[in-house]
Amino acid sequence: MPVTTTGLQPSQHPDPAWRGRVMGTIIALVLLWPMLVASEFKPWLLLDAQSLRATGRFLADFAPPAHSAEFLQLMLTATWQTVAMATAGLTLALLGAIPLTLLVTQSLSISRLGGGRMRPAGLLLRHAARWLLVLLRSVPELVWALLFVRIVGLGPTAGVLAIALTYCGMLGKVYAEILESSDAHACDSLLKNGSGRLNALLYGALPEAASELVSYTTYRWECAIRGSVIMGFVGAGGLGQRMDESMKMLAGGEVATMLIIFVLLVACADLVSTFLRQRLG
Repeated sequence: MPVTTTGLQPSQHPDPAWRGRVMGTIIALVLLWPMLVASEFKPWLLLDAQSLRATGRFLADFAPPAHSAEFLQLMLTATWQTVAMATAGLTLALLGAIPLTLLVTQSLSISRLGGGRMRPAGLLLRHAARWLLVLLRSVPELVWALLFVRIVGLGPTAGVLAIALTYCGMLGKVYAEILESSDAHACDSLLKNGSGRLNALLYGALPEAASELVSYTTYRWECAIRGSVIMGFVGAGGLGQRMDESMKMLAGGEVATMLIIFVLLVACADLVSTFLRQRLG
């Protein structure tokens, strides 16, 4: 008995959405092309003979990685300074982000429950907090670091302040979005019974969104570690400043060791995130 295909006409395409996908791809390419031209993106330069020779010489200097006792001791101190800079900056960012989250999160608003309108002063305060978060996260931490290096001088203080300002804006925005997208039943019950915003956050919203909040916070800590390294290139200390010195001296072995340390730091941050999520789960 011959096998026939049911539900599919001979002229019918097996993917009913193929026209939309093709058009979407064409539109994306049309929009992407002028951006590539404006950014002067020329990946074929990597395959140039001169570029390949320079790449080979650069990579050859990486082997073997520097591993002298004196250098590793120096790296231990720089690594600790980088982690301390990231952790201190993130802690200061949390001190600013939590109050701002309380102000901008609509699920923690008492006026929302009654269906009434907020008072002009309260509405103005909420919009001011939102714009403050926009301002803080709009300026990259590297730019803040350059400004603070001019103000407080070279050293980790500039890096800590730069991370604190930028990550305060990022954390406040994402925290508010996480809390607003979670189940608000517990918060509503607490607020309706006369609870304050802080208690509604601690006992209503946090138990629902704790895992996601911790996951995002540890991710931002990982980003802060990477940011601390980058800010070292502008004089904020830590591994970045040591790498800048090694790059200028063309010490490939030292650079290779620092790259290995970067990978280990990110891996450790990932392990911390996994451990905390498992404990909260």
